[in-house]
Amino acid sequence: MELLAINWGSVGLKVAQLLLSLSILVILHEFGHYITAKWFKCRVEKFYLFFDPWFSIVKKKVGDTVYGIGWLPLGGYVKIAGMVDESMDKEQLKQPPQPWEFRSKPAWQRLIIMLGGVTVNILLAFLIYAMILMVWGEKKVYNNSLQYGVEVQDSLMLDLGFKDGDKLLSVNDKPVENFYDFIPKLIVAGSATVERDGKPVNIQLPVNLIEKLVEKKRSDVPLLGIRSPFWVGEAPDTGALAKLGLQRWDKVIMVDSVPTPFRSDVVKAFEKKKTGNVQVTLQRGDQQFTSTWPLDSSNYLSGMKIIGKPESLDSIGVLKYEVKKYGFFAAFPAGVKLAGEKLGWYIDQFKKILSPKTGAYKGVGGFKAMGSVFPGDSWDWEHFWTITAFFSIVLAFMNLLPIPALDGGHVLFTLGEMITGRKPSEKFLEYAQIVGFVILMALMLYANGNDWFGWGRNK
Repeated sequence: MELLAINWGSVGLKVAQLLLSLSILVILHEFGHYITAKWFKCRVEKFYLFFDPWFSIVKKKVGDTVYGIGWLPLGGYVKIAGMVDESMDKEQLKQPPQPWEFRSKPAWQRLIIMLGGVTVNILLAFLIYAMILMVWGEKKVYNNSLQYGVEVQDSLMLDLGFKDGDKLLSVNDKPVENFYDFIPKLIVAGSATVERDGKPVNIQLPVNLIEKLVEKKRSDVPLLGIRSPFWVGEAPDTGALAKLGLQRWDKVIMVDSVPTPFRSDVVKAFEKKKTGNVQVTLQRGDQQFTSTWPLDSSNYLSGMKIIGKPESLDSIGVLKYEVKKYGFFAAFPAGVKLAGEKLGWYIDQFKKILSPKTGAYKGVGGFKAMGSVFPGDSWDWEHFWTITAFFSIVLAFMNLLPIPALDGGHVLFTLGEMITGRKPSEKFLEYAQIVGFVILMALMLYANGNDWFGWGRNK
């Protein structure tokens, strides 16, 4: 029962972070439409966070606008008078156009209103990334500084050709300086180069790499980690471990008389033993001593912490770790650059989703997938804002897709009007809105079905 409570607590924390992140993004996106509509003197009849079919959780009318929160967390909307939108208010459109209505405004003003939400999301991403670079800084672990190379933590990477001790060099023949950048670049790449036994080795990646990731990777274990010996971090003050007299930086060099030079070797030895006592040989400075460790049901020592943080490993020369914090004026151009890099990476993924041979469509996820990227053990503000900034970029990009019912569909029709001088009929816009809505619901159903049932994946 305790495990169940912990799991539900983790789920609740993830849900809370996802809802807060989406609420911020939706409100500001809709504010972009709202403020530009007001700027051009359009009447805004509704401003809603989430959708409100049949009833609202809360609502209040101020002036001409009803502000509220709906119960269906699938987005949000502003209802601008005289606009064919998700409200499908046909009665209003039957009346003669009024000066305060969207349809009465010139095409260039309508275009700006339609682009208002996307513009705010882009600016928000710039701002959040700049804030992150100011407060927490840009973190780097230099690949060329990894004394022991990388540790392969997922069997898929072994299948691809990576080995423990490899030193990461490049992706698609482009050098990758930062360890944290390697996996994101690898996912959308065709090849990678590592240094093995002092020689460069090229690893050709399968076209359907993303499909393999989706089908084989079922846990939160990273694909690659930083290889290092097993150094004891902290041990609890009470219990069996406290009696062992362990100290920080004690290094495990053997388990049951078998050499274990690296952390992965120790873990494998523990897993092989499963439970009971193991004889562990440790090194402390120039001295060696043997200790008996009791393993718990998880093949580990309950309460023990292992030294693995980059800043700790940097202190003894195992790697070079750098945190670069930006000043106020330098942070904004750096934030724009970072947002551009994230957008480019997302577009590369999107292209693979559109190509059936990559199998990337099997990885399309919905709310469960979105929630899973937030930590479930604690509320980490740096992680929260990093994910929110990326979601803001994704929201801007997806809304620009030329699908009716999305901003991009309205933009497409308005640009066509500006080029041809012919305005689409309201009946055409109504039908297009319905078609777009059906497409969006189908995509949402597929994405969330993939989350829960793995539609299209191999069993």
